[in-house]
Amino acid sequence: MKVILTGATGYVGEGVLLALLDDPRIDKVLSVGRRSCGVSHLKLEEYLLTDLLELKAGDPKLSGYDVVFFIAGITSVGTSKDVYKVISSDIPVHFAEIMPCKEQLSFIYLSGMGTTDKGRQYWQKVKSGTEQRIASMGFKHAYGWRPCFMTPYKGQKSRQVKAQKIAAHFFPLFRLMGMACSMTEMVDAMYRACTEGFPKPNVEARDIIRLAT
Repeated sequence: MKVILTGATGYVGEGVLLALLDDPRIDKVLSVGRRSCGVSHLKLEEYLLTDLLELKAGDPKLSGYDVVFFIAGITSVGTSKDVYKVISSDIPVHFAEIMPCKEQLSFIYLSGMGTTDKGRQYWQKVKSGTEQRIASMGFKHAYGWRPCFMTPYKGQKSRQVKAQKIAAHFFPLFRLMGMACSMTEMVDAMYRACTEGFPKPNVEARDIIRLAT
């Protein structure tokens, strides 16, 4: 499997990237973003742009892949609605629109637990709308990926790792509640959903755990 990944400089993206590179089922990873992820690996290629909205349909660097794992995003806390919409909706929707050979490609959009178009919070509606728009584009598989707590992968250097390690003390409780998974399980679930399919367009935290087993 060949994977396009965005958001590799963030906590989740970095962990998923390292898990992908260690997975023998993954032949190649193209990291697309504004900054280098700082990782060197034979499987890894980087495509750096100042603005992902500059990507055009027909870009040859985006051809020949099986899966897009769109993880790039931002927290809604302290972010204006306009900025949040651009990063959490406009950019991923544009990225999905310009991808070639959609009928042969799976697209996973990292959303989050609690995403719903009936929610009271702005982020819930934005992410739900993004999920729905991507799902309507004719991809082989399109999923709104809704994890909750994710334990760090070995070797991660993201600034959030320290805080996540503190929260890891509560991992057994989160796990019991079906709200916690590892980065390896994120990749295992992604692989299975994109090769075997999954009956729902929205993959919840419990679904990720089940798919990974």
